[in-house]
Amino acid sequence: MPAIARFTPFRTASRFETPALFDDLFRNFALSPLWREPGSAPDVCLDVTEDDKAFHVRAEIPGVNKDDIDVSVEGNQVAITAELKQEEKKKDEREIFVERRYGKAYRAFMLPGDVDGERTEARYDKGVLMLTLPKKGNGGAKRIAVG
Repeated sequence: MPAIARFTPFRTASRFETPALFDDLFRNFALSPLWREPGSAPDVCLDVTEDDKAFHVRAEIPGVNKDDIDVSVEGNQVAITAELKQEEKKKDEREIFVERRYGKAYRAFMLPGDVDGERTEARYDKGVLMLTLPKKGNGGAKRIAVG
């Protein structure tokens, strides 16, 4: 008499006839555009350091045109806004899966001291926005041009 085996759907698919793993089925569904959060914007990851004279910010914003980045500084508050625009696809192309996110990204943070908005510098190179924010006793509002 054969032994009765309990069926466990989460065990690897090697016991099934198909070569794919069971969780690969769910992974493929998760990558499809239908399962993504509507309106989800890309994240802006930051590194903030300081020395005696200034705060230094490195923000990862890959795939963005520097004209689509807006940086504003007021006192000790810094705000970065960027828009990643989706490229137009060709008529004969169809999406298999989409992992990149598009839309507006916004990141605001406070520094431990006020920033001199007149001497602030911004550069964007290879997907990284680099800000040099000189320290100041009292700050004023200033819009920064990204160069």
